[in-house]
Amino acid sequence: MDMTLMMEFWVLAFLLVLVPGPDWAYAIGAGMRARSAAPSVLGMLSGYVVVVAVVAVGVGGLVTEHPAALTTLSVVGAGYLLYLGITALAARQGGSITAGDSPLEGGGSTQFVKGIGVSTLNPKGLLLLMALLPQFVSPQGWSSTGQMLVLGGLHILNCAAVYFAVALLSRRLLGSRPGAGTVMAKLAGVMMLVVGLGILGEKAAELLG
Repeated sequence: MDMTLMMEFWVLAFLLVLVPGPDWAYAIGAGMRARSAAPSVLGMLSGYVVVVAVVAVGVGGLVTEHPAALTTLSVVGAGYLLYLGITALAARQGGSITAGDSPLEGGGSTQFVKGIGVSTLNPKGLLLLMALLPQFVSPQGWSSTGQMLVLGGLHILNCAAVYFAVALLSRRLLGSRPGAGTVMAKLAGVMMLVVGLGILGEKAAELLG
């Protein structure tokens, strides 16, 4: 497995996790309205384990059996990254995140199950993994599925670090620096444009070479 590709994915995935969205909203709500944020965050992480496994097994198997599929997925993924990047840069605001005031319903098990639903039913998270993971798979070494599982594991580690931090610091995050979400969204937009254009350029060079 290419360590350089792995580190590049880890950094990019970390930047994308920093962009506020449904996961952030649920983590903030858990931090402010639940006795412990652990069940909610662990639920979201468990959901991403399922998503990563589905993407790695499905996409990894496809790439292994049909190598040309990687080129197709790369182009489609690059196009999706460009779309997300342009959308992020065109947005006037990063979006507001509200957690509400009432306590979260149910106990820890209920919050855990809801956390699974938040991550597994978030189409953006699924599409983002489908777009990103194949781009960082090395043709040498481990199988495509194995490499995607490792990369997906790094993504889950990023989510764990960020979502636990967001839950613990939720009051400060909501009360100060309201423009921080916009800045992070713009930064992620630029990164997605750079990666998307880089992927398209690499594939074009392969076809022309």
